[in-house]
Amino acid sequence: MDFSLSPELRALRDKTRRFIAEQVIPLESDPRQSHHGPDESLRRELVARARAAGLLTPHASREMGGLGLSHVEKAVVFEEAGYSRLGPTALNIHAPDEGNIHLMEEVATPAQKERWLRPQVAGELRSCFAMTEPSPGAGADPSMLQATAVRDGGDYVINGRKWFITGADGADYAIVMARMEDGSATMFLTDMDRPGIVLESNMDAMDACFTGGHGVLRFENLRVPAADVLGEIGKGFRYAQVRLAPARLTHCMRWLGQARRAHDTALDYVRRRHAFGKPLVEHEGVGFMVADNDMDLHTARLHIWHTAWLLDQGEKCNFESSRAKVVCSEAEWRVVDRSVQMLGGQGVTGETPVMRIFTDMRAFRIYDGPSEVHRWSMARKLAHLSEKAEAELLREGGAA
Repeated sequence: MDFSLSPELRALRDKTRRFIAEQVIPLESDPRQSHHGPDESLRRELVARARAAGLLTPHASREMGGLGLSHVEKAVVFEEAGYSRLGPTALNIHAPDEGNIHLMEEVATPAQKERWLRPQVAGELRSCFAMTEPSPGAGADPSMLQATAVRDGGDYVINGRKWFITGADGADYAIVMARMEDGSATMFLTDMDRPGIVLESNMDAMDACFTGGHGVLRFENLRVPAADVLGEIGKGFRYAQVRLAPARLTHCMRWLGQARRAHDTALDYVRRRHAFGKPLVEHEGVGFMVADNDMDLHTARLHIWHTAWLLDQGEKCNFESSRAKVVCSEAEWRVVDRSVQMLGGQGVTGETPVMRIFTDMRAFRIYDGPSEVHRWSMARKLAHLSEKAEAELLREGGAA
């Protein structure tokens, strides 16, 4: 196992680190932000800075205008971008656009790529992914999908309601999951200004780092031409896995950067702050939190790098990405929670970035699959593997 970074990747990491420190962090106090994320003018300024630095949309293919990073390379660069809550927006690697770009590269037709993907890679437009629904619709269980798509001549007519749709407000296009008449699911591409799409509201959420917030969408007889089907009819659930396994991991990468920022902030404070005659870090209770943070950061990074390496070998990594998502979301959360504790009163105020990281990160243990669902899925797969191994041993014994 070789954990060394190539000279080129080290240079890209350092370049990204400098860019975040010099061009992005100074904009964290910019007033062009609300409880529903940075506004479009701030997003465009951030994107322009990343474009000028040669860092825009690094995960997209070179053919589409990106840097064509591998999954391991993304792990390194995305962590650096995540050091600022605005970093993913600047590099155009924020959710849901990052996952949508990956899916479009894999599945979209050449015409669809030219219409939507190429300008998205250039940072000229945003997207959203409309799958999650209110009860009794799809949530952690996508098979409960309620939105419907019915063929009508050369179009499909979509009806349904979606919520927790990140980035819906201001998105230029959407990828919509809908159920077909035979019970299968299909993905559709649609411009967001088409008749039949209603943004009912933006939901108030703990996090405020995602451009466009989290919207509630209603589709009322939305007509989508057959040419705008993404991939093949009936393969929506399969494509969801193409999107979700890598997207789970990129969440881990970005939030690792935020966890490291919280830890660095807290560590700097406990080195300087004195109480009871010595720096806080020299008190055992605080020192243990510093050590535990380092262990959790390292554990999360190893899970990310290993899963990224497997993806680069062509593995699907549904199991491994679930494992990484649970380990990283919980380890990174512990780092931020301890950092709040080490900072004391400053940790629960806006005097440092840690309070904001705390409120932004809590949802990570829920979206892209709650920890409990991933644990349940992993247990089923492990039990199946155990049964398969036992059957193979019995067959070998019988043959002997």
